Amino acid sequence: MKKILSEPLLHFLLLGVVIFAAYSVVSKRSSAVPGKIVISAGQVAAMAETFTGTWRRPPTREELEGLVRDRVKEEVYSREAVALGLDKEDTVIRRRLRQKLEFLTDDVAALAEPTDTELNAFLAAHADTFQVQRQFTFRHVYLNPERRGENLPRDTAQLFAQLQQVGDKADVLALGDSFLLEHRFEAAPATEIAKLFGEQFAAKLDDCPPGHWQGPIESGYGVHLVLVSARTEGHTPALAEVRDAVRRECANARRLAANEKFYQELLKRYAVTIERAKSPEAKTVAAK
Repeated sequence: MKKILSEPLLHFLLLGVVIFAAYSVVSKRSSAVPGKIVISAGQVAAMAETFTGTWRRPPTREELEGLVRDRVKEEVYSREAVALGLDKEDTVIRRRLRQKLEFLTDDVAALAEPTDTELNAFLAAHADTFQVQRQFTFRHVYLNPERRGENLPRDTAQLFAQLQQVGDKADVLALGDSFLLEHRFEAAPATEIAKLFGEQFAAKLDDCPPGHWQGPIESGYGVHLVLVSARTEGHTPALAEVRDAVRRECANARRLAANEKFYQELLKRYAVTIERAKSPEAKTVAAK
């Protein structure tokens, strides 16, 4: 059953049924008694329910009659506006109608829940989207080139020797110069590190063996001495790790595909002519 529901052709057929039914209703209304407006009991109940939800109390009799009168006025005005062609060439109305039609295809595309087979296939086809990046847990000591000046190489060498003796027990906040960013990073993705420190800094972390102070490593801020304590390699996750994200992206892709398929089928019913404006050069040549 799930396989049948997932067929794109079935989606389109179901959508066709919905649109045909809607068209039939509209056709029947247009052939009904001219000027006849019916406000059903269900519509009145819906108005009362909306009022109650907004104002936290049911409407009085006068208020409900006012809502009904306003609904009649809206129906009269909307019908007369359509009859006068006021809906034509109105960008807001056209966009709203397009949106409502697209909502129909969205609903049809959402009927079938994707199977694990489909989700795994989608994950394999879009592996880059769900790729888990390489991550680094590290701390660093910063040295400001402007503050250190010509003493920067000497201070860096002395501090590096000190850090090698102390090892991972070094108090990075008490050493080096003040720094605007954090001194410790936990499982930071490589792209985030590159964004904060620069591509060159992020690339250098790849060469740092965990558990040993390394440096100096330059960034856009200056010089850093770095201790990488953990590094997690990037990988393509299994479906169980990213199921929700894959389901969401897969559903969105199916929705877009259903919309495009439906549009292409509708487009076959029209002969489209696009008249291009002539360039000034073309007009000049024609005038000669």
